[in-house]
Amino acid sequence: MSHHAVQQRVLGGEARSWALEALSAGRLTAVRHPLGFVCLPLERDGGEGVCIHLWSDSLAHAESTTSQIHCHSWDLVSHVLYGQVRNVHVLVTDTVTDATHRVFEVVSGPGGDRISPTGRTVRHATGLVEVFGPGETYTLAAGRFHSSVVPEGGEAATIALGRGRPGSRDLSLGPLGGGPHHVSRQPLDARETELAVRLITAHLT
Repeated sequence: MSHHAVQQRVLGGEARSWALEALSAGRLTAVRHPLGFVCLPLERDGGEGVCIHLWSDSLAHAESTTSQIHCHSWDLVSHVLYGQVRNVHVLVTDTVTDATHRVFEVVSGPGGDRISPTGRTVRHATGLVEVFGPGETYTLAAGRFHSSVVPEGGEAATIALGRGRPGSRDLSLGPLGGGPHHVSRQPLDARETELAVRLITAHLT
């Protein structure tokens, strides 16, 4: 099913039923994302993609080598299936003399993420904090720094729809002295993937 078709079902109030159909359709390949959730990719076509993101303490987390503050090269539509997700906007100011972080470019590929420091140094402050619960949908334009936060110990899952925007880059804030490095995505084994599917399904049925 295409990005557009999934988005229409989500906006039409059929997000839960679509998620259950997608999770039961066949073999899934889940990975631990450095931003702290488990990603289940479901649709990918060129610059468009659809995933389910799961936050759960029942599954081991990957650790970020930069920070949770990032911006996408794609426009995001996120629908909360269950739980609570806070979309924390971050105000980034370019500076040299009193910088706290360096901007890193993240280039993702089949083997993982190539993370490279740029010459851009910044400081940041928390901006608008939006709180979303089950059945709510929010959008975020490419290039907007933010972090997605689930309350400690909380369980949550979202449908994430991305549409690439030409000329945009995936960026993350990291330490001033950080160097280039590569991060491999950690796949879940069959048992963990089955557990992830069970956790989501149990909340939706």
